[in-house]
Amino acid sequence: MVIDFKQDILSPVATDFAAMDHLINEGISSKVGLVMSVSKHVVDAGGKRMRPIMCLLAARACGVANMQQAQHLAAIIEMLHTATLVHDDVVDESNLRRGRPTANATWNNQTAVLVGDFLIARSFDLLVDLNNMTLLKDFSSGTCEIAEGEVLQLQAQHQPDTTETTYLKIIHGKTSRLFELATEGAAILAGTEQYREPLRRFAGHFGNAFQIIDDILDYTSDAETLGKNIGDDLMEGKPTLPLISALVRSTGEDHAMVRRSIATGGIDHLTQVIEIVHRSGSLDYCQQRAQQETDAAVAALQVLPDSAYRQALINLALMALHRLQ
Repeated sequence: MVIDFKQDILSPVATDFAAMDHLINEGISSKVGLVMSVSKHVVDAGGKRMRPIMCLLAARACGVANMQQAQHLAAIIEMLHTATLVHDDVVDESNLRRGRPTANATWNNQTAVLVGDFLIARSFDLLVDLNNMTLLKDFSSGTCEIAEGEVLQLQAQHQPDTTETTYLKIIHGKTSRLFELATEGAAILAGTEQYREPLRRFAGHFGNAFQIIDDILDYTSDAETLGKNIGDDLMEGKPTLPLISALVRSTGEDHAMVRRSIATGGIDHLTQVIEIVHRSGSLDYCQQRAQQETDAAVAALQVLPDSAYRQALINLALMALHRLQ
């Protein structure tokens, strides 16, 4: 089954999505012209807006009829996501994201960091308007965990002894947590306490699968498809799952080469490392892990009533996995 993003994922919430898009543009208005220009640049460079779509689908799957608050929440999610991307690009010294120049490359690091701060603050400013203490608490602690995930990743840089357990902690913070906020937040708003945990589990496993797939693509894709430079993770000495499992699965000179590459960073041995990752069976293992996480995500949704919205969430998880084909 070929999943069409517009038809099989977006269409059930297309009108909510349009309203949400409008709210984002309202949300980033500022008295300071530069803040608006930078925010607009980053928001417009956005990808598929998966997180807000997930939020809207989750709200509908919980039976929400009046979607006004859920549309606001989805806009807040996207603004938070945008803020984390702006800060990530500064930390990673990236000059390209999805094939477009990053904010730090277009302006400078100082501007990018401060506008990222503005977007986080603005998200919480808008969140308060939803007047839901449980939601506010979930987002406050979740945002802390996202920052902690990024710091954990920084700590693991150039550390060849990083384990898969540590890697999972890192990706839960930096990727999965925001997906969880999107879906669990929708259940909190909907007042459907019984769906909070299943929706959070769905998003957590989805986020893990999504990040593992991203890390696989760093070794199998090309810059055009990926929208970033191949070997970026290796360049920064990030021990992602393909490298961690290649270390487990290799010996002798291969093992030493991968260890050295993580420890020093840089792409002098990029071709050899890519070959070792392929040769060691590491990618097969990573694909298997992505499949397991996707299966767990889909299984978590089974307690929700059957609907076009639940199916669209399942389609989203399957589409993410199909990027590997």
